[in-house]
Amino acid sequence: MTWTDRLRALRMDTTPLRESRDFRLLFLAGTVFYFGQMVTYVAIPFQIYTLTGSNFMVGAVALVELLPLVVFGLYGGALADHVDRRRLLIACGFAQVALSAVLAANAFAGDPRVWVIFVIAGFLAAAQSLQRPSREALEPRTVRHDQITAANALTSFGMQAGLLVGPAIGGLLIAYVGIGWCYLVDVAGLLTATALFWLMRPYPHEGETTPPSLRGIGEGLQYALNRRDLLGTYLVDLAAMLLAIPVVLFPALADEVFARPELLGLLYTAETVGAMLATALSGWTSRVHHHGRAIVIAAAMYGAFIALAGLAPSIWVALAFFTLAGAADMVSAVFRSTVWNQTIPDHMRGRLAGIEMLSYSLGPLGGQVRAGFVADAWSVRGAIVSGGFACVGGVVLTAALLGDFWSYDSQTDEHAIAERAARAERATGGAEPADG
Repeated sequence: MTWTDRLRALRMDTTPLRESRDFRLLFLAGTVFYFGQMVTYVAIPFQIYTLTGSNFMVGAVALVELLPLVVFGLYGGALADHVDRRRLLIACGFAQVALSAVLAANAFAGDPRVWVIFVIAGFLAAAQSLQRPSREALEPRTVRHDQITAANALTSFGMQAGLLVGPAIGGLLIAYVGIGWCYLVDVAGLLTATALFWLMRPYPHEGETTPPSLRGIGEGLQYALNRRDLLGTYLVDLAAMLLAIPVVLFPALADEVFARPELLGLLYTAETVGAMLATALSGWTSRVHHHGRAIVIAAAMYGAFIALAGLAPSIWVALAFFTLAGAADMVSAVFRSTVWNQTIPDHMRGRLAGIEMLSYSLGPLGGQVRAGFVADAWSVRGAIVSGGFACVGGVVLTAALLGDFWSYDSQTDEHAIAERAARAERATGGAEPADG
């Protein structure tokens, strides 16, 4: 194989975009959605700070969003396993349009109300948490079984693009035209995403469904706990986010440690750039079938790169290691999503997507508390380095205790084989066309 062939093999596999109309619609909707969401992500804390002058009030938004995220994330997953997921995407999309419009109206008012921002932020968290399990549960049905890894990489690329561009646009809008326009951009993005959901074909559930209830949610939790390979994916993600995530320390790292506060923005974007590079060069991922090992190795590398960033002699070296950490985290995420989408039966997919959402949403919140506490008690560098090495230890321990997770192989795993056969049967019967 020539070097040209090897480089070509690294290119992101865009087959799902070319072959599946509904995956294209879902991909575009998700990308636009994340772009608008990140514009609002910048606008809300900035507006609260300008109105109150309080850092505590800015942080309190996360507390307002926490309960809706947990409750409606789990309920949204159960709902996704019972109702038409496409219709739920559309309904939640319109709800978010209305809520963001209220934020815009409040921002353009002569005397914006802080309480309105807090109330709407809570409702937005509820609507987004209701919607996301359906979006994630629907994606595997829009592509062939062998295209799921490539589809995960593409979806991640679109998400990272929104995460990278959205805050930059939000900052420019705040500086030059005002906060209200941030919310209007989000409204436009949400309307576009909802229209794209509307254009997708229906995806009715196959067979009998389970109405949303505490019992149904409990069944999902029990299924996840009984699958040691799935449990491993959740624990590895929690280890990385709870122990190693360094974002809350970036202001102190730029200002106090490196004395380069003007480069703070680069610290925030470094991991996103690494993630985009990893997905752009993700062609090789479709040829890997030992997904458990790939997740463990990538997650351990994430922790190691975070630790090395904490030891870096200059901010430029730290940025390089944070970029590598973002790439490693994205590789882990792609394979985790592949395990979920290739092995979880469709009638359980929504509930498990709700559980997955909690695993990668609650971890960063706890990680910020851990990092801040250790930094105040010890040092900024100490918090970053210890967190990175603790992540490596947590990942290795998880792999050692959960042998089924480490040895997971998509070619021999019973759940992957069963789901592959079920999808082939549905495709043959015309319920799930090969072109999505």
